[in-house]
Amino acid sequence: MKVLMVCLGNICRSPLAEGVMRHLAAEKGLEVQVDSCGTADYHVGDTPDPRAIKVAANHGIDISQHLGRQFSAADFKQFDRIFAMDTQNYKDIIAMAPTREDIDKVQLMMSAVYPKEKINVPDPYYRDFDAFEEVYQMLHTACTLFLTKVPVNEG
Repeated sequence: MKVLMVCLGNICRSPLAEGVMRHLAAEKGLEVQVDSCGTADYHVGDTPDPRAIKVAANHGIDISQHLGRQFSAADFKQFDRIFAMDTQNYKDIIAMAPTREDIDKVQLMMSAVYPKEKINVPDPYYRDFDAFEEVYQMLHTACTLFLTKVPVNEG
């Protein structure tokens, strides 16, 4: 299975989500390829926010080598699941979907935890370090539930 995590700039939430999903899948011996990107081009080629790197490292995950990239319509062909961190990114992604099948690949990150609610993963960029830890905890919960509910090949 190939999973894409998408936020706005690809330096906070989505690289954290990518790192968490990759880490949990490896721990469980599951075959999951994970990438991340942003809907905007603000941080193309940039490494993650230092606070995101630190929070990930505090949990044994290294995201320091990630380089930001922008979402494109070609991503629909590359990935089986596309997780948007919030409703605006969700709308921006599905606006680029060529087919109904592609739209069906997209869901909110927190939908595994709250299937009947539209819960956003808040953008921690303009907040303090604790906000990054809060986002990490949300992502860990969502990724854990996703990996227990979706059939994935074992590696």
